[in-house]
Amino acid sequence: MVFNLIDTIFNIGHCLKKNGRGFFLFLLLTLVLGCSQSSKTSFGTNYLKISINNQGLIYSIKDLTKPQPRELSPSDRPSPLLTLYNSKLDTLYRPLSAEFNEPQNIIELAYPNNSKAEIRVEPKDKYLKFTLVSLTNREDIEGVQWGSIHTNITNLFGEIIGVARDTSETVNYAIGMLALDDNTLGGKSRTIGDAAPFQYVIHSPDTIQFPLPEDLYEGQIFTLGGNGISDVAFYAHKEPYYRILYGNAAEIDNKGRISITYNSRDRTKKREVYFSLIPNMQANTPNHLQVEPVPGIDYIGSSVALWGSPDSTALMDVIQDIVLSEGLPYPKIDGKWVKDPTAYVPDAITSGGLYDSIVSYTSRLGFKAISLYDQSFLRPDRANDGYIDGKDFEKKPLKLTSGNLSHKEFANMAAKYGLTIGRTPITTSLAPGTKDASPNPSDSLCCQQKRLLVNNISTTDTLIIVDDPKYLDEIASWEGHAENLNMVKIGKELIHYLGISEVEPYRLLNVERGYWGTTPTEHSTNDTICKLQVTINYGYDGLIPNMKLQDKIAEYYADVSFINGLGYYDFDGQEFLFNNGHGYYSAKRFFRKMFDRAAMHGIPSIRFTGATLSEGSWHYQSIWNVGGGKNLYDVETREWGSTTSQGKDLRDVTFANYFPVGMGGNFPINANSTVEQYEHIQAISVGLGTTYSLYLNQKDVESCPQKEAIFKVIRTWENARAANAFPRDIKKLLTKPEKNWGLLDGENKDTWILNELKDGKKVKSYILNRA
Repeated sequence: MVFNLIDTIFNIGHCLKKNGRGFFLFLLLTLVLGCSQSSKTSFGTNYLKISINNQGLIYSIKDLTKPQPRELSPSDRPSPLLTLYNSKLDTLYRPLSAEFNEPQNIIELAYPNNSKAEIRVEPKDKYLKFTLVSLTNREDIEGVQWGSIHTNITNLFGEIIGVARDTSETVNYAIGMLALDDNTLGGKSRTIGDAAPFQYVIHSPDTIQFPLPEDLYEGQIFTLGGNGISDVAFYAHKEPYYRILYGNAAEIDNKGRISITYNSRDRTKKREVYFSLIPNMQANTPNHLQVEPVPGIDYIGSSVALWGSPDSTALMDVIQDIVLSEGLPYPKIDGKWVKDPTAYVPDAITSGGLYDSIVSYTSRLGFKAISLYDQSFLRPDRANDGYIDGKDFEKKPLKLTSGNLSHKEFANMAAKYGLTIGRTPITTSLAPGTKDASPNPSDSLCCQQKRLLVNNISTTDTLIIVDDPKYLDEIASWEGHAENLNMVKIGKELIHYLGISEVEPYRLLNVERGYWGTTPTEHSTNDTICKLQVTINYGYDGLIPNMKLQDKIAEYYADVSFINGLGYYDFDGQEFLFNNGHGYYSAKRFFRKMFDRAAMHGIPSIRFTGATLSEGSWHYQSIWNVGGGKNLYDVETREWGSTTSQGKDLRDVTFANYFPVGMGGNFPINANSTVEQYEHIQAISVGLGTTYSLYLNQKDVESCPQKEAIFKVIRTWENARAANAFPRDIKKLLTKPEKNWGLLDGENKDTWILNELKDGKKVKSYILNRA
């Protein structure tokens, strides 16, 4: 729906009635002569209406779901529809004027730098689609930014996908944006390396229930906990107003009001960033990184969907509609979108190394996937062409008493029960001894910096003189700064070094030739020296690929899935996708390549979790079961993280971003496990919308006296969840940790009886039915 000059037309009618025809003609002439100065344009959906003034600013955002539309735009903060980013001046240009070309549905914006933008507007039933069609005078414009769209909502902010949510019963409304192309990212144009800093912000979702102490204020930033190396120690604040950040697609101001921003960048040009994902921790200080240009990836064509709707139905009614209508990634499990809460399902995760009964256990529990977590890291090694157990599947790493099996054989066994199996890769970390790392390193590795060799060197020389010492004193990567990974590549040789001389001639210090088993070689003057971008140590040691090679590795993982029957990955080191400087775009590109290749093979969507969640992976990623045990959810104390705040922090992030909350690798069945524990686990899981990875050690499971009853309890809850049998009011009750529940099958397969228990006795019952 498009509303043009509605207020003006109403006023004309009123003036005509009051003052007569002569006054009307005078007023009409005035409007015609001055329309370019005073015209206002409005666009609407079933649930939302926005109004844009002649300066290109959104001055009204209205919730149309109420009898009296509610204004959600702050009167003191109108929102620019599109701003332009000049990176050389570090300046954002807001539009000065706007004209609407109604026949073509084009908004023309003019800017103080003399640029003009054309934006196509396409109102849909449930969202407004905006697309940048053209931009003039763009030579110094590195990026464009949609918004920021300011709101007066102060409840929950989804910083990953960009949403402002008021979950209260009285308001029940959300406003958000989604990118409709891979090069449009959640966050601001000024985001260094296109991946927002990992840190805490102060925000109370409810100032009455959680008032801020006097020494804290809304929007205040704090670093993470710990020494910057132990990822568990990052989570250091259990207070509800310490909100951990995994993006900046939504931010808050000093009044707690939420703003939403997306941006797109011209990636065809060279640029340099000073990047760290955790920039304010000493162990992770930034590095200077020359970002490799990506041909053909530009901001012209950048497109977003702006939407508003009742919060309680936003995910399945509006966001799903956008995803399907715009052809965004739509991975499914059992025919359902993985974001559908009825598709949330725990996974099995193995320990103990014995697999006789794992398939049987998982099938009886109603789960869909088995993570073979007790196997070692699956390293990307393209030398095996995807055959991780050999071309004839001759390796048999999976132990059964009846005879060891290859992944392919075990996958076939699991498939008979509708199950898939998976492994834990280290994403794009190219480990020593693999095809692209050593002893013959690829020419498609990511360089932090490139320099030139000043002198010829022999195979034994350690006097390596470079043309420019700038930034070569920085220790490898931004993450952990592992000295053992500080190296350069010349030709096909890796050379380790530490430091560079302070005066000319500038030479690398503490040089070790032929590093990682590469061959020391003669090199000539003006040969390129590539200071390599790397990962971290602690077993993750590896080199980062450039974008071209990263595409190949993404395809490799799809090939591994197809050849070996894998349908699940736990991408440890997922943050390595940001190490090339392209941030969330890099993640989107990686997962799109993997999913497209999987589709080419004709295999189902790959289910995956990983070390992080970002705007780049949100559409593709099914779950986020990172960490575990008492750090995530402590079933004994019934709290989100009894040892750290990790459970609380990750719960708040995922829930705010319409993503299944992860409870980690957790809740192992052993000799001390009880039915009551798993009734509680499942109640929390269904009520809040969580998944988890249930540890299954065959020896421990068989030692449990209540094994059969526990299996039945979990299966009953999972059947009812999949049937969408829990209404919203019941789910709210289930999230209360002090309550105890028991779920029984009803008289037929489509009904269940939910009993509230106190001291083991029933105090209230609810009849549940398949939705």
